[in-house]
This record gives sequence, C-alpha cells and structure tokens, in this order.
Amino acid sequence: MIRKYLKTDSLKTTLLIRIMVGVVFLSEGIQKFLYPSERGAGRFEEIGIPFPEISGAFVGTFEILCGAFILLGLLTRFAAVPTLIIMIVAISTTKIPILLDEGFWKMMHEVRNDWCMLLGSVFLLVKGGGYASLDADLIRKKY
Repeated sequence: MIRKYLKTDSLKTTLLIRIMVGVVFLSEGIQKFLYPSERGAGRFEEIGIPFPEISGAFVGTFEILCGAFILLGLLTRFAAVPTLIIMIVAISTTKIPILLDEGFWKMMHEVRNDWCMLLGSVFLLVKGGGYASLDADLIRKKY
C-alpha cells in the first residue's frame, strides 16, 4: 500500500525542487525557535493565530521535520501535505490582508516566496522524492 506513495521518477530536476523546498522549511522552522518574537509566537500573535505560543512551536516543529524529510526524500509526498497546509494558512493570514488593504501588486510582491513554496510542495506531492531520494531507495529495496 505505502509502495504506491513512495514510487517516484528518477529525474534529477526533482532534486532541485526538493532542496529548495526542504531548505526553506527547515530554516524557517528553526528560526521560529531562535527568534520567537519575530518568527514564531510573537508573529503568530500579531496576525491573530489562536494560542500563539502553542501554534508557533507546533508549526515550527512541522517545518523542521517536513523540511528534513523533504531534503532526504523520505516519505516526500506525506511531508509535502503539512507544508501545503502551512503555506495556505500563511497566504490567507498574511497576504490576503495585504491584497485588501494595499492592492494587488503589493500583495503579488509579498507573496512571491510563499507562492514558490506552495507550488514546490504541490510539485513534490505529485512527483514524489525523485532522484537521490530515500523513497527511491526504499522502492529499489522492495519495501
């Protein structure tokens, strides 16, 4: 059953997307703990996320774990799901208000990184871990 979710192609370009998405989520998760007032609980409180201390740590932990899993190409499709949810929440809580208050072009400028992470996560959900992934190794070993 899990085999079909691990199955992936061997395209080397998928590795580039994995590195981009994995590094950004891993580093953002770490920063939520290093700089909680700017990136974690303080930021969550500022934008109105409930229980900012808990939700900041919760999101930071998922970003670290999913970022690491994506970098390794381990359970890539499963790790991409929380990153998609994180990006949808980030866009809806921080970029939609910019659209409403400051207009389309200001929002488009501010959303560029979020958009890349959202689409990168969608790509990994569809394609899997690709070249040099632990998913591909597990499939080869007949998991």
